[in-house]
Amino acid sequence: MIVQIRPSQLNAWLQSTDASGPPLVLDVREPHELQIAAVQPDGFTLLTIPMGSVPARLAELDPEQPIACLCHHGGRSMQVAQFLAARGYEHIANIAGGIDAWSTEIDPAIARY
Repeated sequence: MIVQIRPSQLNAWLQSTDASGPPLVLDVREPHELQIAAVQPDGFTLLTIPMGSVPARLAELDPEQPIACLCHHGGRSMQVAQFLAARGYEHIANIAGGIDAWSTEIDPAIARY
């Protein structure tokens, strides 16, 4: 089962994982979306890989690392989280509400689209 967390719960989830390696937020949005709105890493590493490129770039992800997946509203990131979990990644979460919720819960300076 994939853990669902709101953006405001991200830090608590990252601290609760017992995985090795620095925590990662995996933003799976497309490049044009990243130009509109992007998060700033704060206590985590940020990696951007568009959803369709994740299978080809899987080697860039550490299966032991806690990974929270992010997209616009949470649908694509949930698909990526399920993809990772099916391949043995154990410390996976979906950021429910995506960058849109991030803007309302954490940083209103992030554009909503």
